[in-house]
Amino acid sequence: MTKLPYELFIALRYLKAKKRHKAISLNTFISIGGVSLGVATLIATLAVMTGFSEDLRNKILGTNAHIIVQGVTRAGISDYKGVVTNIEKIPNVISAAPFIHNEVMLTSSFGTTGTVIRGIDPLLEGKVTDIARTVKIGDIKSLQSGFKIEGTMYPGLILGSELARHLAVTIGDTINVVSPTGEIGPLGMIPKFKRFAVTGIFDSGMYEYDSKLAYISIPDAQKFFNTGDVVSAVAIRIDDIFNAKEIARNIESNLGPSFFARDWMEMNRNLFSALLLEKIVMFIILILIVLVAAFNIIGTLTMIVIEKSREIAILKTMGATKRSIMSIFIIQGVLIGIAGTIIGTPLGYGISVLIQNFFTLPADVYYIAHIPVRINMYDIMLVGFSAIGISLLATLYPSWQAAKLDPVEALRYE
Repeated sequence: MTKLPYELFIALRYLKAKKRHKAISLNTFISIGGVSLGVATLIATLAVMTGFSEDLRNKILGTNAHIIVQGVTRAGISDYKGVVTNIEKIPNVISAAPFIHNEVMLTSSFGTTGTVIRGIDPLLEGKVTDIARTVKIGDIKSLQSGFKIEGTMYPGLILGSELARHLAVTIGDTINVVSPTGEIGPLGMIPKFKRFAVTGIFDSGMYEYDSKLAYISIPDAQKFFNTGDVVSAVAIRIDDIFNAKEIARNIESNLGPSFFARDWMEMNRNLFSALLLEKIVMFIILILIVLVAAFNIIGTLTMIVIEKSREIAILKTMGATKRSIMSIFIIQGVLIGIAGTIIGTPLGYGISVLIQNFFTLPADVYYIAHIPVRINMYDIMLVGFSAIGISLLATLYPSWQAAKLDPVEALRYE
């Protein structure tokens, strides 16, 4: 049987209180509880922050492409079929699809709202975004076939769920699409409008898109906006979203100076930078809980040093070095930190599960309805090592006090 080092053996003995010294044991439990609470709070908070960021990223990339290629001029892309073919030959590119992007006003018998309308190719769009999967009512292919109402064929249009609710329309209803840029008349610009039939309703899970986005087919968009056989841009899906910037630069070099590419991180830089900054600040603020627990550790070890001064003096007279005495109390603090981390980690996981299952958010404020939680192993390791490190630092002063204790003074009145 392997014998424990005597420093570890004594440290374990000191963490256990005798019947006449229950206060020491109580302070030990308070210290462990403080570390546990700090670790649990940090893990739960970082899990929510990480989950929120990842969920938002997935919803953004589900509705938008990983990379968008546009022409350097506002004339759009005329040879878009050739551009799509060239892009799909570039390494790391999975697929590409052209689209038209413009702002319009939608009007129904029950409401009016401004929105962004996107002309897409239903057969290609599903390869670069998740629009086909998010269509809950109807079918994305209906954009090509249109919809017949009372003998009249109308071009098809797919609305976001919140937008359909605002306009009080559903499948088979008609709405007017109004463009502010129409023909020039005697009194100035005459808005252009056309009646479309609602053929589908999508629900991306993100309020911003569900309330401000609508889809029509590329031919209908070209005809309505009178652009000719031109598209606004080309959407691209790649195999590694975190390598998007490098792939975008490669696409630019392949297509030439007439085009420029923007990746998803560049288009949403402000949002994700704010989320990262918020996560860092929350970590710094909540680590103060662990620092409060560290003061408990200092108080506990200081009480043990005072209470065990006689035993420390005896150890010194028996040949224990200053390093050994310091090691005893450092081991105590580290054990408190490890125990608090072991207890706090599953506690933080449990809190995260409760938050995910029982708390909701107003979707119009936070973009999402439910609080997403993602427990990252890197975050758990960071929190655990931070808690143990702070516990270690908290032992330095009490252990130094114990090491410099004079055995003669400690035993004088014994």
